[in-house]
Amino acid sequence: MNRRSLLIRASALVAAVGGAWWAREYLLWPEPKLAFGQAGATPWMPYARSADVPTVAVTVGGRDVLALIDTGAQYSVIDRALAESLPDAGRAIFDMPMVAYGVGGAAQMGRGTTVDVVLPGLGVERLRAAILDLGPLATEDGLHTPLIIGRDVLEHAVLALDPKRRHVRLIAREAFVRPPDLSPAVVRRAGGALVVEVTVEGVPVQAVVDTGASSLLALDRNTAQSTGLLDGRPQSDGVSLVLGGAMRALVIEARTVTFADHLYRRVPVGVFEQPPLPNFPGGLVGMAAFEDRRAALDLGQGTLHVSRPLELTIG
Repeated sequence: MNRRSLLIRASALVAAVGGAWWAREYLLWPEPKLAFGQAGATPWMPYARSADVPTVAVTVGGRDVLALIDTGAQYSVIDRALAESLPDAGRAIFDMPMVAYGVGGAAQMGRGTTVDVVLPGLGVERLRAAILDLGPLATEDGLHTPLIIGRDVLEHAVLALDPKRRHVRLIAREAFVRPPDLSPAVVRRAGGALVVEVTVEGVPVQAVVDTGASSLLALDRNTAQSTGLLDGRPQSDGVSLVLGGAMRALVIEARTVTFADHLYRRVPVGVFEQPPLPNFPGGLVGMAAFEDRRAALDLGQGTLHVSRPLELTIG
């Protein structure tokens, strides 16, 4: 099995909550308070799991757990089993009706809670998190991340990624100094997400930058059709973990994909079903796009800076 096959299979383990969109008209979601230490940043934190996505060790309500740092999730999420195991003292439960959609269209109804989250060099106070059944995303034989840190936290800091070393850190915006080898990529901010234009065999596609997915690119079926990928070329099957379970997925190879001024060849692209929501992204750019690159994402300011790859990635 080659490295690209491993990447697309890893994506099947983590891409589900990436791209979760919520019915915001039903929610009142106050901003969390981020309290950085004197350094104004966390240290570089190693990935806590073997998957190629940023997972870190955190403390939630006095419990040591792992969390997925996910720019594709509009709000932070806590697994129902973890939420129910936390002490009630000082923790509020609120019953606002909410609905969450993951890639593939699966929906869950839920409620929320407030928790304090502690990372090295950073405290996130009174974070409102949705309580959902994360399924294999939270279990030991899956990704084992019962907490997902979403854009409600990430838009208040700069997210720095070093995928080659498998390290990640969060930096207060006022303390961030852009390294000279990182260049700006053309992005726009939409609904709190970073949206970038990629091309698939020359066809432009708007895609959300999603650190919760490990594959380079995933497309919904309509977008895959418009790019010509569903032209009868060979397909393979994959399995993606979604909210509370798993779904079958198609994997199709694109001859070329461009992202942030770089050309990638022979890219395995996952194809997912479009949830019944307006403005759901037609594409997701995942962590394989940053392989051999470093990046700094500022979701609040709508900027993305990336380094040049060390060499052309050819499958």
